[in-house]
Amino acid sequence: MANSCSHWWHCPFYFAMSVILAFVAITTNLHEETTNISTPSIRRGLSLNASKALRAHGFNVMATLLQISPELFLSSPESTIFAIQDSSISNLSGHLPPLAIKQLLQYHISPSKLPIQELLKKPQGSCLSTLVPNKNIEITKNAGDKLVIEINNVLVSHPDMFLEGPFSVHGVLGPFSSLGLHDHIDQEWNFIDSPTCENFNQSHVLNSTNEMKNFVHWQRIIQFLSTNGFVPFAIGLQSVLDGILQDYADLSSVTIFAPPYFTIIALPTPLLDRVVRLHVLPQRFAYTDLASLPEKSSLRTLLSDETLEITRTNSSQLLVVDGVQITGAEIFSSKEVMIHGISRALGMKKISGASR
Repeated sequence: MANSCSHWWHCPFYFAMSVILAFVAITTNLHEETTNISTPSIRRGLSLNASKALRAHGFNVMATLLQISPELFLSSPESTIFAIQDSSISNLSGHLPPLAIKQLLQYHISPSKLPIQELLKKPQGSCLSTLVPNKNIEITKNAGDKLVIEINNVLVSHPDMFLEGPFSVHGVLGPFSSLGLHDHIDQEWNFIDSPTCENFNQSHVLNSTNEMKNFVHWQRIIQFLSTNGFVPFAIGLQSVLDGILQDYADLSSVTIFAPPYFTIIALPTPLLDRVVRLHVLPQRFAYTDLASLPEKSSLRTLLSDETLEITRTNSSQLLVVDGVQITGAEIFSSKEVMIHGISRALGMKKISGASR
């Protein structure tokens, strides 16, 4: 059997990636064990077949990464992977820290099945969503008569390397984002300069799945929470998400108060649903927006019969929500979503009493 570390200089890169991607695999499996027993085996089969196809075309690094963590590449009902050639991706460890490498890989995954014939139907200038929140890729060249297509000015060199079920894999000559920006990566690993798509949101709402008809990209929120120290809350949110989508089909923005410790995931679903909804506001509030509110202002939540009260500490004027301090302001921010970190879960006594 061939050694997956085909060249010795690839091994440190595989090791760094395996540590990070294993975390994604563990947190994803925690939820899957309670929801869909067949999903892991189906995904393993897809990842094995796709890895074989990648290796057959010389994409050994991406093939190995797909085997290390299929959960990253197959995290949505449909996926299209744009596999980077070995000559480009094996140098990433010398340019970017591991978490940024992971984000770059996510930027090469679109949560839709897009065989080459589907890509060729899209006009030049069309944008596709990726697994990185608010970071799109653009079809910059479409010579349909010659079957030539470029994304972010990078040639799709190996179209339809693998097609099976809801899964497509294409090979590309290089990464969709420059690797020379490592000196400008901020603390949230934001370094990808994606194209601006003026009509992207409108077409995305009209043409995508039921989840994407909502302006709020819940799976991206859950993915962020899972990889940034809020795993229990992410699991709780995922568990009750169907009910939220049913009750708030037209929700266009949210604020989430995310606690690092959320030890009530074993509670009955109705109680868990109430607790999670108490942490979500149906409106986007930046930290400055909250700070500008009058003392003891009420904040409406997704729990229709409960509100939260915003106050300030006497000593430092730090913001407090229902007696719980905001410890991480704006840990995630987009046009539709704002996430603030808080020191502990909200309203357990309030919720427990109301549910009796």
